Amino acid sequence: MRPKTLNFEQLVKKNKQELLEDEHSITRIEKKLESKQIELVEKKRDKRVSL
Repeated sequence: MRPKTLNFEQLVKKNKQELLEDEHSITRIEKKLESKQIELVEKKRDKRVSL
């Protein structure tokens, strides 16, 4: 069974939605990375302070 073919407008809409979802995923990943980086910097700072 062949997949349903999409017309141009449907394809554009689908691709736009996928791009928006990707953008949200990237934003979440960036926020996680930023949090981890902040955590590492704070740990290093706390280590220095305790010495």
